[in-house]
Amino acid sequence: MSDLFATEEERAAPSGPLADRLRPQHFDEVVGQDHLLGEAGPLKRMIDSGRVVSLVFWGPPGTGKTTLARLLAQVGDLHFVQISAIFSGVGDLKQIFEAARIRRRNGQGTLLFVDEIHRFNRAQQDSFLPHVEDGTITLVGATTENPSFELNGALLSRMQVMVLKRLDHQALDRLLARAEAQLGRTLPVDEAAREMLLAMADGDGRYLLNMAEAIDDLAGDAEMIDSERLMGLVQRRAPAYDKDREEHYNLISALHKSLRGSDADAALYWLARMLVGGEDPLYIARRLIRFASEDVGLADPQALVQALAAREAYEVLGSPEGELAIVQATLYLATAPKSNATYKAAGAAWRSAKETGSLMPPAHILNAPTGLMKELGYGRDYVYDHDTEAGFSGQNYFPEGLERQPFYRPPERGFEREIARRLAWWARKRST
Repeated sequence: MSDLFATEEERAAPSGPLADRLRPQHFDEVVGQDHLLGEAGPLKRMIDSGRVVSLVFWGPPGTGKTTLARLLAQVGDLHFVQISAIFSGVGDLKQIFEAARIRRRNGQGTLLFVDEIHRFNRAQQDSFLPHVEDGTITLVGATTENPSFELNGALLSRMQVMVLKRLDHQALDRLLARAEAQLGRTLPVDEAAREMLLAMADGDGRYLLNMAEAIDDLAGDAEMIDSERLMGLVQRRAPAYDKDREEHYNLISALHKSLRGSDADAALYWLARMLVGGEDPLYIARRLIRFASEDVGLADPQALVQALAAREAYEVLGSPEGELAIVQATLYLATAPKSNATYKAAGAAWRSAKETGSLMPPAHILNAPTGLMKELGYGRDYVYDHDTEAGFSGQNYFPEGLERQPFYRPPERGFEREIARRLAWWARKRST
């Protein structure tokens, strides 16, 4: 596996993949993780202390998680064992734990590195606990998923979480310079194509090195590659997106908050990120419908109509044509006046209903289909609002024993400005 780390023998092997030959041998060769390895970084402090504790490295692919685990084993003079949760089971773990116990009796510790640790189920994760607690192993896990969701609380409480960042433009440029030094020549790409190459890597150092090696193999000595030619030689890295994991929720949250903040351009960006990543457009349409009620409401009653129409249009047209209707609804919602008065009114009414759920409606607004009900006063003194001059009787409709509750408080924005004016007029009429 390419993990940006190699032994001296592997580094010297000219036939090995470029990513293998360029794996860092020392911490100062690791790029893009200065927040961990800088002077004030938590990993730097651990390295300086010479004592390695159990860790979880959480970050995108190609950021050096395996590399750091291997280098940490050298810090503590620990025997390094690497497994993948995808290909290992309980039987493999038992053998590893037994070998680690023997090693410990002989005076050497074991650093067990588990790639894709989130792939282990709860029972498998539990099997680590006693061996981490008694010091048989120092456990270092790597994951691209949020460990708060994917790891047992008991295991997570015994490990420190280190967050690795996607490699920025500067870090990727340094890696590409190292690749060119290893290859013995500057890649034959013009300035625009070089920038495109860095952008295509999308923060993944391993992917960048693989692309650089492909260009070196495929391009002729005298050929200068432009952006168009580059696209024909290498494939763009697929965006990091998983429809049922954290990135899914991160991006829909970003879209929702961009809409709420009336930033149409940012909303379009996050919408595009989700669609390019393969998100179901109908899922997005449903979230837009929810947003129309929660964050626009009656400030613009057409918002809900637009959102519903977008879903219907997509169902008729499908992709890609129907996606334009979702774009239109996104822009409408982003530029609509915002109000959560409907949402807050619903919450207040629900709470009141739960607290006073046994109160009966006042008798005068109840129908009286039987003689007994008429005798009990059902419907007595009810005033039919349409028969009044203003079309408003001002009667009380709340149950007896419950004072009038002002659940709905529209702001002075959009159409709710007119609604607020109406409510104020009715309140005055009610009090006279």
